[in-house]
Amino acid sequence: MLLLDLYRNASLPSFGTLFSQINADMGNSQIWEVLIFACGMLAIHGVAVLAIAGAFHAIDRLMTRKRVYGGSFLSYFIAILLVIASHLGEIVLWAYICVALKVFPTNPQTFYFAGEMYTTVGYGNYTLPEHWRILPIIISFSGIFAVSMSGAALYSMMGALLGHNNQNPKSGSGF
Repeated sequence: MLLLDLYRNASLPSFGTLFSQINADMGNSQIWEVLIFACGMLAIHGVAVLAIAGAFHAIDRLMTRKRVYGGSFLSYFIAILLVIASHLGEIVLWAYICVALKVFPTNPQTFYFAGEMYTTVGYGNYTLPEHWRILPIIISFSGIFAVSMSGAALYSMMGALLGHNNQNPKSGSGF
C-alpha cells in the first residue's frame, strides 16, 4: 500500500521522457555504438562458450566410449583455460575501446578500469567525463552476463565429469 501511495504522489516522468533526458545528459552518440558493440561481444562470447562446451562434451563422450580415464579431466581443464582466456580477451577489447574513445589519458589506467568494471570489482577511483558516466554500467553488465554464460557451461561440463549424464544437450536443458 505504501508503494502505491508513493507512486501516486510522485511526479515520475514517462519512459520516453526519462530516455530523452538520459540521452541528452550523455551528450554522446558514441555510447550507442558502444552499447551495440557490447551486445555483439556478448553474442560472440555465447557462441564461443557453446563451442567450448560442445567440444568438451564430444571429447568426454569419446573418452568414455574408449575407456580413457583422465582424458575428460584434461579436456575440462583446457575448457576452463579457454573460458578464462575469452574473459581476458574481452577485458583487453574493452580497454582498446576505451583507448580509442580517449576515456582516460593513460593506457594502463584504461586497462585497469576495463578490468575492474568487467569483473565488477570497483576497486579504483576513476573520474569519468560526464558523457561517459554510463560506460561502467555497460561494461559491468557485459561482464556479468558473460561470466554467467561461462558459469552455466562449466557447470554443465562438471556434471558430465561427475557422471550426471542425465542432461541431453539437444533438449535445451543443458549444453
